[in-house]
Amino acid sequence: MTDLRKKAIEIRKGLLQMICDGQTGHTGGALSSADILTALFYYKMKHDPANPKWEDRDRFILSKGHSVEGYYNILADMGYFPKEELKTFSHFQSRLIGHPSTKVPGVEMNTGALGHGLPIAVGMALAGKRDQKDYHVYVLMGDGEQAEGSVWEGAMAAANYQLDHLVGIVDRNHLQISGDTEDVMALGDFAAKWRAFGWEVVEIDGNDMEQIVKTLDELPAGTGKPQMIIAHTVKGKGVSFMENVAKWHHGVPTPEQLAQALAELDACEKELD
Repeated sequence: MTDLRKKAIEIRKGLLQMICDGQTGHTGGALSSADILTALFYYKMKHDPANPKWEDRDRFILSKGHSVEGYYNILADMGYFPKEELKTFSHFQSRLIGHPSTKVPGVEMNTGALGHGLPIAVGMALAGKRDQKDYHVYVLMGDGEQAEGSVWEGAMAAANYQLDHLVGIVDRNHLQISGDTEDVMALGDFAAKWRAFGWEVVEIDGNDMEQIVKTLDELPAGTGKPQMIIAHTVKGKGVSFMENVAKWHHGVPTPEQLAQALAELDACEKELD
């Protein structure tokens, strides 16, 4: 577990540096979701960097595509493409654009227009079921994204087709670009909504690696229901002056801010030794 926690810190440091190199990026949501992505790619999912199109791989869709920075860092770290390429993020003619692109090895689908990821994942999971494959499809959404009607169309379809190899995860950090989700479009009893649509639902601390891993391991199998993990997280997690601050939804740290952020993350890493 310590190795996974350290890896998540490493990914946070990498994505901050990448945002500074590219002079653009969705900082807060990339930081809040780093633990979830780390647990999926380094612990849970079946995938092969040497064979990105392996037929029996688990699939991952980053529906909140604007928070791509952690995703790219993980793919590079795992060998899908050279780490050196991270320095080109959002530069002219770079394939590492500000949202996931299938030009990047390891990316299953172009995303970014919110609300598209779950319907795509439903299609992938349905194809797997009809082909009698046992791969899982994981889709990470934002909580602001839940205002999109296509999310709920996908939710209804997933339950209708009994897609129990589909796992939805919501990065529930309570902040979107225009403020608190409950002020913009209140989600209310969010878990009850998903249960009403026919999903198995569990709520966890999405920045607690032990809880994430335990939950991924204990998801019920063969229920005929898709799975939803509501992961309560902190926007900007790991950097004190970014945590729970709406303006860091999108923003580039100054050199001084980057130095402070990296120092704080280094201190967190040392505490794990």
